[in-house]
Amino acid sequence: MIAGAFFWGDEVKTKKIQNVIIVGGGTAGWNAASLLAKTLGKTINIKLIESDVIGIVGVGEATIPPIINFNNALGFDEADFIRETNGSIKLGIQFENWNRIGDSYMHAFGNIGKDFPFCSFHHFWVKSQQLGINSNFWDFCLNYQTAIKNKFAKLDMIPGTSLAGTSYAYHFDASLYAAYLRKYSEKNGVQRLEGIISHTNLDSETGFIQSVVMENGEIVSGDLFIDCSGFRGLLIEQALHTGYEDWTHWLPCDRAIAVPTTSTGEITPYTRSIAHKAGWQWRIPLQHRTGNGHVYCSSYIADDEAEQTLLDHLDGEILAQPRVIPFQTGRRKLQWNRNCIAFGLASGFLEPLESTSIHLLQSGLLRLIKHFPHNGIAQSEIDEYNRQSKNEFEHIRDFIILHYRLNSRTDSQFWIDRQTMSIPDSLRHRIDLFQSAGKVFKEHEQLFAEVAWQQVMMGQGVMPRDYHPTADSISDDQLEGMLMDLKTLIGSTVDGFPSHSEFLASSSRASFRR
Repeated sequence: MIAGAFFWGDEVKTKKIQNVIIVGGGTAGWNAASLLAKTLGKTINIKLIESDVIGIVGVGEATIPPIINFNNALGFDEADFIRETNGSIKLGIQFENWNRIGDSYMHAFGNIGKDFPFCSFHHFWVKSQQLGINSNFWDFCLNYQTAIKNKFAKLDMIPGTSLAGTSYAYHFDASLYAAYLRKYSEKNGVQRLEGIISHTNLDSETGFIQSVVMENGEIVSGDLFIDCSGFRGLLIEQALHTGYEDWTHWLPCDRAIAVPTTSTGEITPYTRSIAHKAGWQWRIPLQHRTGNGHVYCSSYIADDEAEQTLLDHLDGEILAQPRVIPFQTGRRKLQWNRNCIAFGLASGFLEPLESTSIHLLQSGLLRLIKHFPHNGIAQSEIDEYNRQSKNEFEHIRDFIILHYRLNSRTDSQFWIDRQTMSIPDSLRHRIDLFQSAGKVFKEHEQLFAEVAWQQVMMGQGVMPRDYHPTADSISDDQLEGMLMDLKTLIGSTVDGFPSHSEFLASSSRASFRR
């Protein structure tokens, strides 16, 4: 039995957490190492075990705005970060063919229009549509107008107004990102061990992980183990048998084919998600190449046909052989089990439709820091961590299902089946509330804001039947004038922005000067 570890019951024996073992490198492992080193590096010892023989999935190249706060917490210089990862700016995700073939809309980051107390802007816009005023919801979105004109500038507020400026994230090379984090981690005291783990030793009484044994015979003991071993879940599943909650009845896509290509044309500051016969294609522009992939359901399309679909819709020259990545959507029944916490693919998987993979990883790591055990691991702390993780996964799951459920396509059985599939009650309530009254609410600590739900629902054809009565507080002429003024203001602001390529070039020069 581990000296000082707590029994799996009411009795607790405390032991100070001093040795943290991270199993697996890549994006997940080195993110974990970086944040732990930054926040607790002076109080704990951190070792990371990885093998150069074992490859990483490495296709997570698109992010969402919370990564800015994570990078800031680590003290990264943005220009240096962009240069070292061959990064570009991301202002949103453009969805093509998701409602009907030929349709297009963007889930743009940031705010849209001008909100009023107790009433968001989209209620005023919905009223304007009922009045016959001609406009597009995204006419009033700074991020969208900036994105489609291939421009970018860092702007906190639109000058002379109280309106928010640009909200952005990054595209980057996942392998370069992992290398960047590794360099930071090792500089801050993280010890890397090269090798493959042959088996895991558990305490016979508590079921806690005592140590992992390397193929060379080395035994690595720890107090807390971080599982970043990918889909296989070397510790969380193979050793602790935690169990997996399968969500394929809601999200049936089970394959992805990834392939990089040469860059062509301008580097667009947004991700593209293009719906195909039995899934969708991502297009992620980097400075040195373009990341491409096809997420699909193998029950509706064969692998060779899925690969050909991707190859037929590429812009540039292929730089590597297409790689098939099988997956199962869902989550571990417990992200934290005994003295092991899973992150990244080891914790669960949601297809990268809304670029949430790295966010779930980093959000989970921030949650760990808040719940980090001191003199022993308390079950109450494990339970709270798991409760928050479960809520976060389910919220994002519902948002991804929303895209599929609201499609109106009739060209393939895959899309027809998505329209009639059962959905979680939590999502059904959101859709019904928006359809009837145009209302959507963000609960505490949920990721996606109201404006994100508004864009996907209206982008895929759901127009609310009613609007908030606050929209009647101004006259029809005042409403039309407000919309015209907002559109003009946003247009003139975007006209003053440099191009996205110019911004990236200036970032590169800034890094070079340092």
